[in-house]
Amino acid sequence: MYFKTDGLVLRETDYKEADKLLTVLTRDRGQLTLRARGVKRKSSPLKSGCQLLAYSEFTVFENQGRHVIDEAVAKEMFLPLRTDIELLSLGSYFAQVAEVLSQEDEPNPALLSLCLNALYALSKLNRPQGLVKAAFELRAACLAGYEPMLDGCAVCGAETPDRFLVSGGVLQCAECLSPGETGIRLPIHPGTLAAMRYIVHCDLKKLFSFRLGEAGEKELHDVAETYLLTQLERGFFTLDFYKSLKIT
Repeated sequence: MYFKTDGLVLRETDYKEADKLLTVLTRDRGQLTLRARGVKRKSSPLKSGCQLLAYSEFTVFENQGRHVIDEAVAKEMFLPLRTDIELLSLGSYFAQVAEVLSQEDEPNPALLSLCLNALYALSKLNRPQGLVKAAFELRAACLAGYEPMLDGCAVCGAETPDRFLVSGGVLQCAECLSPGETGIRLPIHPGTLAAMRYIVHCDLKKLFSFRLGEAGEKELHDVAETYLLTQLERGFFTLDFYKSLKIT
């Protein structure tokens, strides 16, 4: 049987001489593995729509649980990312996070929209990389079921605490350390806390509309990345590569 679906290519793997296996986050079917036959040939009509980070409409032939692409029409290529190695590596990190958080036959349109909006912010809106990265990470953590509690200090209830307990995803005041607590607590200034609350609760379409000073952006960057990696209990090689580019 044939079906059509829109999806974002999260990963591409060479298969046999001229084929590729694509990991695609689709809007209505969750994560799918699609075989793109002959896509590595120069004359292949599938080439543009089957690239990493391409958002495409796929016509797929399904047979006994296997999925083969019959047609792929690119709807958005995010072309500016493909001429900047830093932006491309950051987009690849977003894709790897989405691959970890998505599952087959479990539609996750919010995750797909988050990825598309983040890639759009990088390629079309020229938003600062650190700001887009932090907003993506914190919102992705929420979609994965790890929404932090940001109402106030988890110990005394103060509305403007100045520490974030990474392991618990809660706010604390500097003097409100619980007995025997050994988790990492990162400093949180009022501007950073306001940005975190905005990221967690705002409409997804406005996710990248906030601004922070350089110091606040650095603080938010540290908190969001550490929180996501801690909750997922893993690292990402795409993130390591992106960081290596920033160092050089």
